Amino acid sequence: MSKQTDQGRRSFLAKATTVAAASTVAPGVFLHSVAQAEPRAEAVSDKVRWGMLIDTTKCGDGCTACVDACDKENGLDLLVKPEGASDAEWDKQRPRWIREVKLKDNLTGRVSTLPMMCLHCEHPPCVDVCPTGASFRRADGVVMVDRHTCIGCRYCMMACPYKARSFIHESVQFKTTNAPRGKGCVESCNFCVHRLDNGQTTTACQDACVKDGHQAIVFGDLRDPNSAVSKAMAEYPTVEIRADLKLNTGVRYTGL
Repeated sequence: MSKQTDQGRRSFLAKATTVAAASTVAPGVFLHSVAQAEPRAEAVSDKVRWGMLIDTTKCGDGCTACVDACDKENGLDLLVKPEGASDAEWDKQRPRWIREVKLKDNLTGRVSTLPMMCLHCEHPPCVDVCPTGASFRRADGVVMVDRHTCIGCRYCMMACPYKARSFIHESVQFKTTNAPRGKGCVESCNFCVHRLDNGQTTTACQDACVKDGHQAIVFGDLRDPNSAVSKAMAEYPTVEIRADLKLNTGVRYTGL
């Protein structure tokens, strides 16, 4: 089958799916039609760099909206505590893509709460130490793990200064199609890359934060001066966690 024919079939199937979403159940009566985002048709490039700004002054103390949304989006809420494991053991080893971290200013005593995830470095240490190339950085700045080539050595976990990666210790029975996982692999936040590759421009944590009324997370293209995240970074003073490491992280914080 030629490449042109294959592309034609994909286009036809995509259109057929959209039409089916608006099929009639009776004359003049339509089912609710949902606009479908277009899947990526070309390779990612460095013309885009996805990034995020988190305003810690808007993070509600005790709020877990972003964590809960991340867990649901990526199937982390489907993981089951191993039989015989205590709650304390499970709490220590269960995968987390977003952790709630509290920082205290020793001078003023002020405590800030912030979500900590993979910060999507321009120069990621996890990629440098990976012996198989399973840890990699896409051209658009998203740092990921290829589960097919990950051997579970966990060098990347040791190299990450943000403790942003998790290891799957047990066999997994339930998982989502957009975030498959298996025992012996490492994983971490990937900016909801399945959304980005299907034409969406928001992450699950951002959507949840907006819905919850805090609006502490702004996500977008750092290379676009007109994007919401670029404008926010230009307006507010930002902090790069462990800037001394010169990793040029894609996630920055303000209000610290």
